[in-house]
Formats: sequence, structure tokens, C-alpha cells
Amino acid sequence: MKSTRKAYGEFLALLGEKNKNVVVLDADLAEATQTKMFRDKFPDRHIDVGIAEQDMVGTACGLALSGKTVFASSFAMFLAGRAYEQVRNTAGYSHVNVNLCATHSGLGVGEDGATHQCLEDIALMNAIPGMTIFQPADDTATKKILEYCLKIDGPKYIRLGRNDVPFVYSEDAKFEAGKSNVFGDGENGTIFASGITLAIALDAQKELKEKGKNVRVVDLYSIKPVDKEMIIKCAKETELLISIEDHSIIGGIGSIISNVLTEEYPKKLIKIGVNDKFGKSGKAEELYKLYGITKEDIVNKF
Repeated sequence: MKSTRKAYGEFLALLGEKNKNVVVLDADLAEATQTKMFRDKFPDRHIDVGIAEQDMVGTACGLALSGKTVFASSFAMFLAGRAYEQVRNTAGYSHVNVNLCATHSGLGVGEDGATHQCLEDIALMNAIPGMTIFQPADDTATKKILEYCLKIDGPKYIRLGRNDVPFVYSEDAKFEAGKSNVFGDGENGTIFASGITLAIALDAQKELKEKGKNVRVVDLYSIKPVDKEMIIKCAKETELLISIEDHSIIGGIGSIISNVLTEEYPKKLIKIGVNDKFGKSGKAEELYKLYGITKEDIVNKF
């Protein structure tokens, strides 16, 4: 078990040794985002702008335009929310090659409550032209996706989590924009997941198999561009389609999947996630149960 934010910190610390051109920015949250691992090794290449996410995004874009390899981090609520104008107008409109890494996304923030639980960031980032969005599910996925981000141009939004999650992927797993990874090939249904909900979906898959239901799980780690071909393939080959996300179902992966189905292969999709509500303060596991984002909520749909 390891959080994707910790995997992010470990990746930066190792990358900093190999690439002297890397600069990391944070907004007074290096301890929480885990960029402290980079800061402690390379203090001259770590910039803490204070509680000023708008300034951080602008500075990050300036450094990127000067040729630096830049990672900028804060909680999802503040990076996607407070600094939205700068992300849109500076990073997006100018198509700057910058890596915006948001930690503490969704209900997984837990006790910090509704003000810190960003359930809208995927919707916000998805609407920005040219923005690439990734959401890794575990340690391996995080590090491989971040490595992949070094090879592609333009602004990238990487959605990371606070809590520890199980190790899902082996070292030979592959990740690239516009693709997905599939677990199983059952015809009784497809469960689309991303980030922390992948482990939930895999647990549901296991329980459903014991009940005689053979389903497949699709990890939509690349949210934009999304893997349209895989969504259509699953719609054609499986009976029931379900999406599960730690995000609002309004504008989240469920909405993105629905858009693909509407245009390409009309079929009903059951969306599991937060439905037009704010979060609450509580332990992450309790909140997932309260908002119906659990293994049981998937199994009960079959």
C-alpha cells in the first residue's frame, strides 16, 4: 500500500538526480504533496511560492517557456479551482509544456471536509483545449505516467490521491495518452474506473466472479484523451456498463464515457460517484460508503 502522492515525491527525487533541468514548485504544501523529497535533495531547484497558487502556475509556465522541465503541485481544490484562470489562460491558451500535479483529490481527502474535497477538477480541466489529463491508480502507474509526461508536449494535469492504495500494476505495464488497461474479458459487464476506484472495481470483479458473473474492468488512466475505441468495444461486447469515480458524476469520467456512447454506440451507462453534492468531513472509507462509492454498490447493480 502506498499513496500516489508519495509515489510522485519519490519520482521527483529520483528524476532530480538524473535531470538537472527539473524545477519543482509548490504552494506551501510540500509536506503534504510530498515534493519535500525533491526539496530536501535539491533546495536550489525547489520553489515554494507560499499560499499563492495563481502565482505558482504563472511562474511555472514562465520557467517552462524558458526551457525548464517543470512540475507544479498543490491540492486539487486549489490548483484546479483557485488557479483556474491561470491554468486556462497561461498554461492552456499558450499550450505551455508544464506538469500540473494535483494531490488530495476527491472524497479521499477525508477529514479536511467539503472545502478541500475537489469533486469538479476533471470537469474543469477537461474543458480546457489541449489539456491532457491522467489519473494513476497506484505506485507503478504514477511513476510510469509521469515518465511518459516528459515525452509529450503541452499542459498536463495529473490527478493524485492522499490515501494509501494497493499495488495493482506490474513493472511491465504500459501507459500512454488515449489508451486504457483492461483486466479480464468477461461479457456480463464492464466496470470503468480511474485512480483510487480501480482497486474498488477489481474487488467487485472478484466478488462477482464468485457469484457467477464474469465482468471486465477498464482503467481509464488517460481521461483526456480518453480511449474511445475501448469504450465502444466494451459497449458492444458486454451486457452492463458501469462507471465508478471519486468525483462528481457531472462532468467526470461517467459523463466522458456517456459522450462517447452517445456519439458512437448508444447504450445505457450506470454512473457511480458523487451526484450533485458537496463532500463532508469524515474518514475516507466512511465517505465512500456514505456516497455509494464502494464494491457493494457495484455488485448490487448486477
